[in-house]
Amino acid sequence: MNYKLLSLFALSFLCLSFTSISNVKEIKNNNTDPKLLAANAKVAFEAKCKTFYSSIESNELSLPNYESFSKAFEGYDELKKQGVIEKDYLTIVDFSLSSNDERMWVINMDTKEVVFRSLVAHGKNSGELFANDFSNKSESYQSSLGFYTTGETYVGKHGLSLRLDGLEYGINDNARERAVVIHGADYVSEEFVKSNGRLGRSLGCPAVPNELSKELIELIKDKSCLFIYHPSRNYITKSKLVS
Repeated sequence: MNYKLLSLFALSFLCLSFTSISNVKEIKNNNTDPKLLAANAKVAFEAKCKTFYSSIESNELSLPNYESFSKAFEGYDELKKQGVIEKDYLTIVDFSLSSNDERMWVINMDTKEVVFRSLVAHGKNSGELFANDFSNKSESYQSSLGFYTTGETYVGKHGLSLRLDGLEYGINDNARERAVVIHGADYVSEEFVKSNGRLGRSLGCPAVPNELSKELIELIKDKSCLFIYHPSRNYITKSKLVS
């Protein structure tokens, strides 16, 4: 018997065995590495979000910007998993846009279609044409960013109105105490913009046109999701619902 050949064969077998064991350990470590898992989850979610966005039927109303939609979709998805959201409607208010633009969208997340697009006001102390300053404090007369659930309706000085519950601590959780609600207002109209150069402003409420308010409120009331967006680093840093 050729002992040299036998020894070489044994050595090769041992090398292959150690290599296989090493590969198995590497695969196992990769499958349990928290950073890698988080990165893979982020990539998968981004793909899911882009696929959903590209499948939305705008009904000739146009879509929100992808940046605002992706943040809204991220929080909506998490809140649905938690059972906080019960109705399949996502309302997005994009305060990165001028108040003269129709910067509110209501999307049916079940049928994947835009149902409404509308003008919407920001708080008078949040800015003039653009909203730049935000607060969670009473009597600040500023808008608050972040995620809300819609609550119950009531009839007040603005007619049919919709209460909101802020879901983000320190960001908008004082919404109900501040009486931040959705309501109609005559200063939210194209006519007001033509006369004043900008949309009217509220005391912090996302006010909408009178002619749209009732239908909108009836549609999204009772545990649907509202997201008020602005590319604020302060918000992104504080929020636990977006990354």
